[in-house]
Formats: sequence, C-alpha cells, structure tokens
Amino acid sequence: MCRWLISAIFIFSGIVKLIDPMGTAYKVQDYVIAIFGSDWLSWTITLPLAVMLGLMEFCIGIYLFFGIRRHWTSRIAVALMAFYTPLTLWIAITDAVPDCGCFGDAVHLTGWQTFSKNVVMLALCIVAFKMRKHFTRFISEKMQWLISLYSIVYGLFLAGLCIYTLPIIDFRPYHIGQNIPKAMEWPDDPQQLPEIIDFDFDGAEDIISDTSYTFLLVAPSLETADDGAMDRINALTDYAKHYKYTFLCLTGSGDEAIARWQDLTGSEYPFTFADPLLLKTMVRSNPGLMLIHNGTIVNKWSAETMPIEEELTAPLYQLDMAHLQPQSYRNKLLYLLLWYLVPLMLITFTDRVIAGTKWWKRRKAAMHPDLATEAVDEPEATQLEE
Repeated sequence: MCRWLISAIFIFSGIVKLIDPMGTAYKVQDYVIAIFGSDWLSWTITLPLAVMLGLMEFCIGIYLFFGIRRHWTSRIAVALMAFYTPLTLWIAITDAVPDCGCFGDAVHLTGWQTFSKNVVMLALCIVAFKMRKHFTRFISEKMQWLISLYSIVYGLFLAGLCIYTLPIIDFRPYHIGQNIPKAMEWPDDPQQLPEIIDFDFDGAEDIISDTSYTFLLVAPSLETADDGAMDRINALTDYAKHYKYTFLCLTGSGDEAIARWQDLTGSEYPFTFADPLLLKTMVRSNPGLMLIHNGTIVNKWSAETMPIEEELTAPLYQLDMAHLQPQSYRNKLLYLLLWYLVPLMLITFTDRVIAGTKWWKRRKAAMHPDLATEAVDEPEATQLEE
C-alpha cells in the first residue's frame, strides 16, 4: 500500500512540474530568495533545475510502480523526502514562501499542510525502503532499461514542449476561456476570495470592458526577455494599428529598461507597469502574448508561437485564432496519458508475453523430463557415431 501511494504522489507531482516547468522555475527562485536573501541563480540554471526536479520525481514514481531498481529508487525517495521535510518546516515557521509549489498550481497547500504531507511521505518512504525486497516487479530485469529510458525521454519531451509553447494544461486563473470580470466577482461565501484578485494596473478597467480586441504583450522582465520574436511582435503591432485594435505591453521593468527595449527593437506601442508576479501568472513566457475580447481571454501564445505576418490576413473576427476553440481539460489529460501509457503498455505486454513463454517452456520441460533428456542426448549420440 505504501508503495502505490508514494508512487502516485511522486508521479502526480512530477507531471505537474513537467507541464509547467517555467512555473516550477519561478518557485525555485522564490526558495532561493527566501533562503539566501537574493536571487543569485541565473535563469539558465533555474529552468534546467526545475525540469530535472520534475523529471526526477516522475521517474521515482514510475520506478516504484514497476519495481525498477528497487534498492536505489527507495533510497533516493527517502533522501529526497529527508531533504524536503526540514525545508518545509522552516518555510512553515517563517512563512517565507506562501505556497510550497509541490503540486504546481494544480493543488495549493499552506506551509503547515505541506510539512504535514512531507512528514507522512517520509514515513511511508522509510517503510517502503524496509519492504523493498518484497516489491513485485512488473517488468523483467532485462527490460528495466527500456522503461527507464522511455520515461526520461517522455519527461524531457513534455517539459520541452510546454516551454516552447505554453503549459498543455493551464491550472492558473488566467487560462484560455476565462472571463476576467466574472472571475473578479466575490463569491457568496465571504470566507472565499475571487479567483482573480490581482488584475490591477493602469488601463485594466478599459481592457476588460472593451468590446473590441486587445493584444497584451506580457513581459515580466524586459532585461531578460527573448528578443527573437521581434519580427512577430512588430507585425502584430502594425496589424493592430491597421484594424484599430489596442496593443499594450505590460511589464515589471522600469523606465530605463523600457527605453533600452525601445531602442533595441524600435517598438512604438505603449508600456504599462504591472506586478511581475501577476505577469508571470498570466503567461508562462517572457515575453508572451494574450488576446482579450469582451473581458474574456480568447488565446495565448509564447514568444516562439506568436502569429506570424502571413497569418494576419483579415480582421480578427474572421480568424480562428480570435475565437474560443472547444477545449477540454479532460481531453488534454487523456491525450497526455495516452502519449505515455500506450507505448508503455505495449512494452510491458511484450515483456510479459516473452516472460510467459519462457515460463511455459520451463514448466513443460519439468512436466516431461524425458523429452528434455532426449533433446540433450541426441547431439551427444550423433557425436559418438561420428
């Protein structure tokens, strides 16, 4: 029982981090700032570290489930929880990081809830470590490497895809299809907060009340923003100007960084300051693009997937990109699982068939020892005759 529970929690935690690696990287930065007082880790280190963390948790869960490398996997699980538990105790006491980020934006836990969860997980991992010799292995020892390799490749592919585009499943309040004014309304329960409470900057009211379309270029930090999308952004700016759509850049950077960005890119669109935390929540890209119509988020793009000039051939109401597409988290989750589970099941089924065939041959040989003896003696007789 301990094994299955630990495996499920590690798999879920790892998948959530791999779906939103940039969000995990932001959380890693929060921890670094909370512990050391400054963000001394560069983004080129933080992002790969976030991917490796999600990949490690995902693989630990898969390995525990299949019984792969039982001794090492159970040891690493104990070591990981032994590191997490005192860290989250310190976080709970100091409240240095409001949300632990253990399960990304899918499940939010307070500091004490996180610590309690980690204490239970540590105890379960210790029990699993002591019982590791009794784990049933669902894959042969010769095929362990294939499951391991496939899990690693899948995790890296998933993280890379979600970095290049945007998270496949968006657990944040600024997801596609969200009506911002409605999400800002106070619920009937006075103890609950609105889903969105931080959409606050100069011009925010005009944007959510505009019956036309608004392009929001979201750049939490212009100093580190990817300038490789400049041609796309300039094409979008000209397009918005032609059809009289609002185009606004929200940034957490100051006037000096804005002036430098304008000199570097030749941008002519207006800039408005917004809380960097809000901008990181809105779009997991720096810069990213959000399209709002009648207060509803109808589309989002990363820096690498913004519409190109050849796609901007007509007014927005005539383009598919400006209309909500039927999206279902259930379907996305199903596709996400099938991409991994179908090949995994084929590998496991093939391995079990091979193992079953070998077992049947051994059993048949045990039931009919005379046949086995004859098969062994025939070559010997032939050699004597020769």
